[in-house]
Amino acid sequence: MAGGLAALLDDVAALARLAAASADDVAAASAKAGSKAMGVVIDDAAVTPQYVKGLEPKRELPIIWRITKGSFRNKLIFILPVLLLLSVFAPWALTPILMLGGLYLSFEGAEKIWELVSGKPKKAPAAAEGAGAEDKIVSSAVRTDLILSAEIMVISMNSIDADSLWARAIVLVVVAIGITVLVYGAVGVLVKMDDVGLAMAADHDSEFKQKFGRGLVGAMPKVMNVISYVGMVAMLWVGGHILLVGTHDLGLAQPYGFVHHLEGAVAGIAGVGAILGWLINTAFSFVFGLIIGGVIAVIMHFLPFGHHDEGGHAESGHAGSGHAGDSADQHEAGQGSASQSAGKPEAGSLGPDAKG
Repeated sequence: MAGGLAALLDDVAALARLAAASADDVAAASAKAGSKAMGVVIDDAAVTPQYVKGLEPKRELPIIWRITKGSFRNKLIFILPVLLLLSVFAPWALTPILMLGGLYLSFEGAEKIWELVSGKPKKAPAAAEGAGAEDKIVSSAVRTDLILSAEIMVISMNSIDADSLWARAIVLVVVAIGITVLVYGAVGVLVKMDDVGLAMAADHDSEFKQKFGRGLVGAMPKVMNVISYVGMVAMLWVGGHILLVGTHDLGLAQPYGFVHHLEGAVAGIAGVGAILGWLINTAFSFVFGLIIGGVIAVIMHFLPFGHHDEGGHAESGHAGSGHAGDSADQHEAGQGSASQSAGKPEAGSLGPDAKG
């Protein structure tokens, strides 16, 4: 009896060790898969704050939460089953699908570069009050999230080494939940930081809090601009890298072969070889994405549905584009009401006493 109990305990301990090892494997695979998609994650985080710009402060977090739920649906209900089916019945389709996303990211990045260089004014997203306007804002944001989420999930899928369908599914679920929480949690913190600054600036009991609060309010527009630039670079870098690797996977030796050769040439440099290799790959990916995206942008501008209006936005509102312009839905929601809504005061409006 004692021997049977000891054997049972040994079996339980072995199962516990196996479960722990499996959990470690899932965590490691999820971290690896998520890191591969980090460029698109940065882009996703850079886009979302635009959708709550100018809204009444108390409506910001509820709208972000609605977009977050839409992102969960995109990843777990729509994208995940399709990817798992493709991985079993048509794995060859993953690379072309990924490359289509790379073309889209390169195009959007090139459009942003063009807007930056040409100095075209950027219109703010819709900021009209009311449930109907909010529904249109959320709908536009979720459509854009669908494209970026598909890129994140396909990149993650391609980096998973597990042969088991269930193992791939578990890793993708972990990645989907983790990245969504990371992105929209960060967005929620970012959009409320100026409110924190305003509250601190209104505290007359502490001169330090007032100064820090005013500095925080003044810094947030600059922080958001930096994030938008990082997202722009990330789109071109990630899109270009996807296209470089994809062309190689489809049988074209160049141009990725040349980039890989340069990486190998610097790999042996002690201490900095790995960093130099990454920089070379990133730089060539960025340039390649910019070239391909620029060509697509020129072509799109010559096509009837790619003509732009006076504000520089495509009349067709391509792909729910929250990157380069507002969608048609957002225009209908009342574009010009941003300045009339009960939004936050500008950073410069804080006087010395910061009584706001």
